[in-house]
Order: sequence, then structure tokens, then C-alpha cells
Amino acid sequence: MSQRREFVQRSYDPTVVFMDLCREYGISAKTGYKWRKRFEEDGAGGLADLSRRPHGHPEELKEDVVCEMIRIKQSHLGWGPRKIREVYRRSHGQAPSESSFKRVLERAGMVRKRKRRPARTGERIRHPGVAASPNDLWTVDFKGWWRINNRQRCEPLTIRDAYSRYILELRAMKTSRTDPVRSVFEHVFSEYGIPKVIRSDNGSPFASARTVYGLTRLSTWWVMLGIDLDRIEPGHPEQNGGHERMHLDIRRELQGVIEGNLADHQAAFDTWRNEFNWERPHEALGMKVPGEVYKKSDRPYETEGYEIEYPADMIVRPVYSSGAICVESQSVFLSESLKGVSVGLRPLPRRRYEVWLDHMKLGEIDVTTATVDWGVPPNPPS
Repeated sequence: MSQRREFVQRSYDPTVVFMDLCREYGISAKTGYKWRKRFEEDGAGGLADLSRRPHGHPEELKEDVVCEMIRIKQSHLGWGPRKIREVYRRSHGQAPSESSFKRVLERAGMVRKRKRRPARTGERIRHPGVAASPNDLWTVDFKGWWRINNRQRCEPLTIRDAYSRYILELRAMKTSRTDPVRSVFEHVFSEYGIPKVIRSDNGSPFASARTVYGLTRLSTWWVMLGIDLDRIEPGHPEQNGGHERMHLDIRRELQGVIEGNLADHQAAFDTWRNEFNWERPHEALGMKVPGEVYKKSDRPYETEGYEIEYPADMIVRPVYSSGAICVESQSVFLSESLKGVSVGLRPLPRRRYEVWLDHMKLGEIDVTTATVDWGVPPNPPS
């Protein structure tokens, strides 16, 4: 700037040759005349570099287009830019790009940005292994729901023994909520006993993305019964391939072909399950039927008076309805999925405690900070 001011001032000296002055400052005559003209019009401030941004653009949106975009959005506040653009296109034959609609609506303050949930580490309880005998591993899942004649939902709940392929339950459910599902499992446990491991996906009511290790009220109950948990990786149904193959049979042979209400569906499910278990040979079983291979568990289900027995070196604490326990007169939050059960605390140095749910170590409590270090999920080695 100082050189430009100096150049302009000297250019007004009648004894100075303008072309020689331009060569002295290393600029062209065109640039020299430009600086002097700016100085004459805007003073010293005109010698500063100007923005190179163009004053206009051949594809710039016109004012009436922008107003029409905003008008459509005001009539449909819940619609996104893609739908707004389609309405505009239908009315005007053509429309600006979707990104233009996003930009205009965002600048107008008509876009509500959603808060992104923090990415989770995907921590999950696993108990990998291959079933070597009946009741080593049960698999459970919901077959995708469908509508029946009275517009009611039918959500088939399927429970299967992985070793024998025996279908323990195929239940036509109205809902996938915890209490009805638990009632089904109480019936199955009473009839067949308790398995060693239950494998499920990471969806409700079997698991939750919002609780420690994905424990829910249902899976917490399983742990209290002495059952280990195994969860497949999210987005990998092939890890429960046998169960998914059975669901394919259900879709082909049952979905959409049964008439009547939920009771009629259940009657058809019972007939199909009996055929699957006692009439359909399986190549993986040497052409035996599942009913010839399966036998009930030698671990009976205790329906009443079941309480967790912790070792003598542990302190037993109930989990309140808030999901917290009391340790050394401190309230420490664990998880609402544990409410109503008792956990075991094993004292450690420096006012720390291991916290156990039956046979599963959940983490360590630091009483000084009233926090829990959950560590890594209790995944037994394969």
C-alpha cells in the first residue's frame, strides 16, 4: 500500500515520465493508470486489493425463484428439500438442483438440523462357540412382521435349538414388548429347561444400544437364570445363519397365505412347527428330523423363589428403580435395565469395588467419584 501511494503521488509530478515510473515500480502502464484512477475516485482506500468474487453468475437463482421455494416450504414445514423441489418441478416444469434448495432453505432458517447421536463403540457381550449338544445354544429372533386380515400386526417370535434345529417356539405375537416376550420364554423354559447360551441380534427386547453392554430387562433376567449371552455383530445376520434360513422357510410357506385372525395364525404356526420338528428331514442331521435329535435340558427352570447367591466375600446391594445402588452412603448409577435385581460388590483397595451380576462381572465402582468403569464386555474366549 505504501508503494502504491508513493507511485500515485509521484505520477502527478510533471517532471516524471509516466512510462519510466511504471518500469521503475515493475508494473504495466495499464496497472499504473488503474491505481491512479482508483485514488482519484476513492482516495487512498481505493488502492487496496479488491475482491475477485464475481458480481453475478449466469446460473444464480432469481429472486422470484427463491421466494417460490420458501413459499412452498412454508406450506409444508415438515417436508425436506427433495420433496419441496419435486413440488416446484411439477408446477414449473423444471427446478434448480436439490443442493440449491438445501442452501436456500438453510439460509432462510427453515431447516432444523438433527443432533447426531455420538458414535458407539459397538461393545457387546459375546460367548462364541459351536453347539456340541442340545441346549448348548439357543437362537432367538423376531421374523419380520406382516399385517393380517383385521389389519393387526403379526410378529412371529422364533426360538430354536442350534444343535438339533428343533424349533422350541413359533409364537404369533401382537407386539415385541418385554413383558409378553418374557411370558413366552417362561413357558418355553418350563417345558424344555434352561440352555447354556442364548444368541440374539442387538435389537429390542433382547438388547439395547443405550445400556451397559446392551443389557435389557429381558437379557438381565436370562443372566440371573445362569444363561450366557451371545450377540451377533450389527448388520451381520449371517452370524445367525441357521435361524435366518428358518425364517426364509416361514416367509415362503406361511407369510401372506394364512387367513383369519391371530389365533388362526397361531394354529397354522403350531401345525407347521410340528411338521418341521417331526417330519422334515435335515441333511445336517444325517437326514434325521430335529425331534429325533433334541432332548430337554437337564437344567430345570425354577419358577418361584429364585434368588442370586453371591459368594461370602461379596456385599449384596439391591438396584433401585432409578437404576442406582448405595455404596458407602453414596448413590452410584448402574443401569435402569438392572432395577429390581441385586448385584454383588467385591471390595478392592482404594475404595473401589467389583460389581457383579450373578456370574457376570460388569465393571468396577470408584466410590470417591461415584462412577463406574465398565471396562470391556465380558466375552469368554472361543
